[in-house]
Amino acid sequence: MPGHCILSHGFESGPDATKVTALAVVAERYGWTCERPDFTDLDAKRHVGDLGDVAARVQRLLALARSVTARGTPLVLAGSSLGAWISGRVSLQVPVVGLFFMAPPIRLDAAHPIEAAEAPTSIIHGWDDELIPAADVVAWSRARRATLLMVDDTHRLSSHVSASADAFGALLAKL
Repeated sequence: MPGHCILSHGFESGPDATKVTALAVVAERYGWTCERPDFTDLDAKRHVGDLGDVAARVQRLLALARSVTARGTPLVLAGSSLGAWISGRVSLQVPVVGLFFMAPPIRLDAAHPIEAAEAPTSIIHGWDDELIPAADVVAWSRARRATLLMVDDTHRLSSHVSASADAFGALLAKL
């Protein structure tokens, strides 16, 4: 059941970042189309907040996701860090067949926990993530019964790009 993947980069990263590029290669190998929206203009809006214009990030992703699901195309949302958080938020407003999160922020702050639709979910996270405590990700994953791969890495997961791509491929293969 190939469909379409939207791959959202993390804060102050970009659509050509190493991890989302690796996911795009895997998606195409499995027969899925994909796109990598550019949020760098919104990340630069520090006058809106420390993480730029997060609400506008959500709205941009939501518009893209709605255009996919309006055609009846199965949709997978994937993201790294802030890209994971906005993917989760958007998944509550459009039908998704799967979610893939890399280093997901379980809470942007106390008022903004990560939320996501009930859908097959796969997560990769570093034990030594300096921004998002591993225990929080383990607890959130356990509550959802998500597939979770914990690796010996930091927030950037730079030593586990291939492992991220493989985990994404495993999710797509199950769909």
